[in-house]
Amino acid sequence: MNSIVDLRSDTVTQPTDGMRAAMAAAVVGDDGFDEDPTAQALQRDVATLFGRQAALFMPSCTMANLAGLMALLNRGDELICATTAELVTHAHGALAAIGGISARTGQAVNGLLDARTVTSLLGRSEFYTNPTAAIAVEQTANRVGGLVYPLDELIALHGVATAAGIPLICDGARIWNAHTATGVPLTQYGRLFNVISVSLAKGLGAPMGGLVIGSTDVVQRARKIRKQLGGAMRQAGIMAAAARYALEHHLPRLHDDHRRAAVLAAALTPYGVADPAQVHTNMLVLELRGTTWKAGEFVAAAATQGVLCCALSADQVRLVTHLNVTDDLLGQAIDVIVGLLRHREPGRPFRRGRPHQHRVFPEPARSLHAGSS
Repeated sequence: MNSIVDLRSDTVTQPTDGMRAAMAAAVVGDDGFDEDPTAQALQRDVATLFGRQAALFMPSCTMANLAGLMALLNRGDELICATTAELVTHAHGALAAIGGISARTGQAVNGLLDARTVTSLLGRSEFYTNPTAAIAVEQTANRVGGLVYPLDELIALHGVATAAGIPLICDGARIWNAHTATGVPLTQYGRLFNVISVSLAKGLGAPMGGLVIGSTDVVQRARKIRKQLGGAMRQAGIMAAAARYALEHHLPRLHDDHRRAAVLAAALTPYGVADPAQVHTNMLVLELRGTTWKAGEFVAAAATQGVLCCALSADQVRLVTHLNVTDDLLGQAIDVIVGLLRHREPGRPFRRGRPHQHRVFPEPARSLHAGSS
């Protein structure tokens, strides 16, 4: 009997036996008093990875994003970000509702901000205008399929922010994937951004959590904001132990997720719904506009065959590889998706054809690296 293949997100992973053992053995204290030794160790580890002074463990990367922004900006300040940024598409309006921060959004090639677009969006400091107070990028960019900001473009954006005298901020929920795909050192990212948030519960596969990373002063302000948001934790070391295990054991294996996403793209390219050049990490966006499928119908049909995925829009479906997607499960998913694409009429019953032939899982070429440090 075929297993369920869950390609909805890399948040659906289950803790491994080793991770559960690390959680059970965690030494804990009261993190509200900053006395949990395992949480403290996680914070030191991650701050060191990025070459920064401090980091703070949060229940989620969403909270880490908001606390980091609120630590830097005042109510009424304006933030520039991409139209598709999770800060404005997946946070239920928290920027404005809780942080009092307004967003000016811009769209560029492939959904990634560039220096020219940001320069054109900068608000001037005049009595009748709202000057821009910060620029934010999302590495990797979720809603455009996990695309990676090239290092050269981030350096250019850093130059724009520096010239304007404003901070450059990174929603780095999947920055681990960008680091793995490009080879750009985490310390390089740490030098470019005033504040970085990272997720532990996406590609790394921890049960929960994120961190905000930056200077000691910013992180101390974020600690107060975390308390205001109800995010202060007590024996947080249990979750911090899972995160430390993930950093040690799951960060090195992210290239497997990327390899499988590339294989998936190659298998679906002949059907005109995928472009391998747009698969940088562990995500693939199916473009269904040229088919008779609508995204919701496709998702429902795939689910009846044991493959779970997400509709991004009326014509787009997202597929995400992760820790719990093995080569065998990927092959199963390819068979189902190819079968649906071969039978383009949504009303026709699905008929499983011969097993798909894309069973070679090569290591991906590292072609995204730009610059070094």
